[in-house]
Amino acid sequence: MREVAEKKKAVMREVVSWVKVFAVAVALALFIGLVVIVNAQVPTSSMEDTIMPGDRIIALRLAYTFGEPQRGDVAVFYPPDEHRLYVKRVIGIPGDEIEIESGVLYRNGEMVEEPYVKGIPQGDYGPYSVPEGHYFLMGDNRNDSLDARFWSTPYVPKKDMLGKVLFRYYPSISKVE
Repeated sequence: MREVAEKKKAVMREVVSWVKVFAVAVALALFIGLVVIVNAQVPTSSMEDTIMPGDRIIALRLAYTFGEPQRGDVAVFYPPDEHRLYVKRVIGIPGDEIEIESGVLYRNGEMVEEPYVKGIPQGDYGPYSVPEGHYFLMGDNRNDSLDARFWSTPYVPKKDMLGKVLFRYYPSISKVE
């Protein structure tokens, strides 16, 4: 009888230890997912050839918690018109004047070299004056990107900038620049 009771206690200790391990793992995963990183899948071709449709990416939330988005960052954010994640490139920071003439980007009156842009961009847009605390974002595939040029409010407030994309991990692993 005593052996059976001791075996039950040993089994219960083992079960409790596994429950503790599972609870810590879940808490750690939630913390990492809500505070440290953004794990997202890219649904469209707006960032081709930098990021392809279906790619899975990791963005660092802490980059914008402790710092400011920088020109050229590929960022995960909520756009002004929707509440679903977008991935685009930061083109303008607070105080910048953005204009696109015949597909060529001008920032503060100077032409910007954009080796990451897919194809030959078309169209004239702007000028856009980026207000304090906001950012102007566009896709790298300019001819197939629903971005700041087409939103009812073209500027994304910092509070909606979730993180800087660090790397793609599916279907292959590579740094995103």
